[in-house]
Amino acid sequence: MAVSTPPRRASRAPTEPGSARPPGRGRGLLARATLLLAVPAVVVLVVFFVVPALRLLWLSVTTPEPGLGNYTAILTDEVSLTVVLRTLGMAAIVTVVCLLVAYPYAYLMTIVSGRWRAVLLAVVLIPFWTSLMARTFAWVVLLQDNGLVNTVLGAIGIGPLRMLGTTAGVTVAMAQVMLPFVVLPVYTTMRGIDRKLVDAALSLGARPVAAFRQVYLPLSFPGVAAGATLVMVLSLGFYVTPSLVGSPQQSMLAQFISVQVNQLVNFGAAGALAVALLVVTLVLLGGVALLTRTRGTRSSAGAGVAGGLV
Repeated sequence: MAVSTPPRRASRAPTEPGSARPPGRGRGLLARATLLLAVPAVVVLVVFFVVPALRLLWLSVTTPEPGLGNYTAILTDEVSLTVVLRTLGMAAIVTVVCLLVAYPYAYLMTIVSGRWRAVLLAVVLIPFWTSLMARTFAWVVLLQDNGLVNTVLGAIGIGPLRMLGTTAGVTVAMAQVMLPFVVLPVYTTMRGIDRKLVDAALSLGARPVAAFRQVYLPLSFPGVAAGATLVMVLSLGFYVTPSLVGSPQQSMLAQFISVQVNQLVNFGAAGALAVALLVVTLVLLGGVALLTRTRGTRSSAGAGVAGGLV
């Protein structure tokens, strides 16, 4: 007796409507869609960043005469060199002050309860809701000779001190503005650190200071590097706070560029200073990226060893 076999269903041709698309075609469509979405951002960067930067570069080598005289003046002119070094030093000081304040503050945010963490986070975010100009004028009032800061210093036997128009006053005002840019990345990094690694180091006989220095601090280094880079880069081009709180004798690079453009009408020198500032910023970012990559590799290796001991 012949056994009848069920009829086979006709296979649907891959080209019929509704059939699954080849994987390669889907990836190609996704790549093209991503490129189309990136076009507006690229256009904005080219128009508002690349073109002005090239314009400044062109002015710096053509005005008032072709050549590299404007760049030579930065290294040979005593005033220009003093302003550049003062700007770098001020940015470094503000970065260190922010790190010294932000690191323990961010660590405190990781160990308190959720309610107190929300309060501490609100304290950090409140400055973002206030105008920079208003905060700067507030510091002008607070740092006056008869202001609140000197009143408090006099009450505890330290003051009164001259703060307005000095490097100390500019440092305090700039650090208050820049502090959130360090607290947030450091806190984000600290939240991802496994506390069991520190406990493992303590259980193996390490002292608390050594466990913090060799385990916790390297793991939090990416956040520290990110915050320090933000503060350093922003401080290099800071204009409002040093102009209002500081003095002409303590002017920074942004103020010096403003004088070159608005008062001396020396666009070549201003362009050279702006290009030099851009180069310093790029070198700083490259150095931080290299240092972070090197330290990140070492930290991952150390965390892996410590994790195997838990």
